[in-house]
Amino acid sequence: MYISHHGAAQGVTGSCHELHIYQQHSLLIDCGLFQGEEQQAAACEFFHQGIKAVFITHCHVDHVGRLPALFDAGYQGPVYCSNVTAALLPTVMSDALHLTHADNESYAAACLAKLKHALCPLPTARWLALAELPSVRIRLLDSGHILGACSLEVEYQQQRVVFSGDVGNVDTPIVHDPQSPEHADLLVLESTYGDRQHDNREQRQQRLQQIIEQAISNRGTVMIPAFAIGRTQELLYELHEIIQQQPQWQALPVVLDSPLATRITEQYQTLANYWDESAQAHLRRGDDPLNFPLLHRVSNYQQHIGLVNRLRQFAEPCIVIAGSGMCTGGRIQHYLQALLPDARHDLLFVGYQAHGTPGRQIQSAQRGDWVTIAEQQVQVNAAIHTISGYSAHADQAGLLNYIENMNQLPKAVRLVHGDNNARRELAKAIKRRFNIPVSTTGKKSALAGAHTTTQQSVRPKTLNREESQ
Repeated sequence: MYISHHGAAQGVTGSCHELHIYQQHSLLIDCGLFQGEEQQAAACEFFHQGIKAVFITHCHVDHVGRLPALFDAGYQGPVYCSNVTAALLPTVMSDALHLTHADNESYAAACLAKLKHALCPLPTARWLALAELPSVRIRLLDSGHILGACSLEVEYQQQRVVFSGDVGNVDTPIVHDPQSPEHADLLVLESTYGDRQHDNREQRQQRLQQIIEQAISNRGTVMIPAFAIGRTQELLYELHEIIQQQPQWQALPVVLDSPLATRITEQYQTLANYWDESAQAHLRRGDDPLNFPLLHRVSNYQQHIGLVNRLRQFAEPCIVIAGSGMCTGGRIQHYLQALLPDARHDLLFVGYQAHGTPGRQIQSAQRGDWVTIAEQQVQVNAAIHTISGYSAHADQAGLLNYIENMNQLPKAVRLVHGDNNARRELAKAIKRRFNIPVSTTGKKSALAGAHTTTQQSVRPKTLNREESQ
């Protein structure tokens, strides 16, 4: 077996890894879209002939956004994923197709129909023989990134490859903690934050509370660009907890202004059986952390524009969660254009900002600098904050613990889904702590029995905004 990396081999976006099994038969693990600078720099193509099955670790666009291109190329096999991902993925793909093919509704409908036909939900924590390749066994394990996110174990002829997918943090609201595999001949491990440590849950809640207190004092707005899947629901959960403990905040509105995030949040509520025990305990007490009295959902575009103008003109403290998470599109851009020049307001980043995105540009700006938001020059006078503890990706310590919690150490590790420094620093830490081989570069990762194949390339249409990580 060997792996061809068609994305996220040397960057964070575009996750797509092809595991070659035997006789030109392979499995595709994720099929994601490139974003930010990687969108321009990366060759957005891969091969589909010989792929017997596709596995999706979770439904962020940087892991699923090239599925339409795969279908366009003629792929007609199954798309395997967890039960939760199978429930959420059509909603995510419908939103993505609306952006990329707004002028071609028939194409979008046909692509969505292909996806729904191909989806094959699987249980977690259970070994299964793969129907398309009966000599191959697979198993999904919770990875703790977002609801439904999983790692994938693949076993063939007593060799085991593990694809971690995106590994989350311990003690994240709603989702189960990451579950480490038992062992691996090769562990393909994400490294998004392999070079840093996050705030813990108590620290991040304290920082969030301080930022809100500052906004209330200034009678301003806390703008939070958030990814529709995972981050939004985690924020709502913790805002609900914090506000309950602060009697003076009982009139502070929390606004969810993202059509996709609203739909996903509603689906999260229908999937409550998959929540962790702590979140389910809230529900048993009649307390829904995703639907509390101070939460207001913006229902239409006219209401959105009205709210933006109101917050610009009047001193009304408010918390606004809006997409997209990297500020590359979506309703957050209108809030930024209107409120970023005003020092009364605060902008809080809670997720990864890829190089080349407006979010990274703002995050790196000093007060008084000018940034470009939707082709408009905007001066940065609002306070800019970043809380790393809300990331859905484990930090270096979390990734090391993911390895340490395996029953046996992996024989080798291949780092993906991270920028150069993150992969380099995590590789050093793994070698220092476990003394096992780690690779960080290259388009292929060898395991055993490499084969060569001649296959047809696939190019997707570019997506103009992200809902990732």
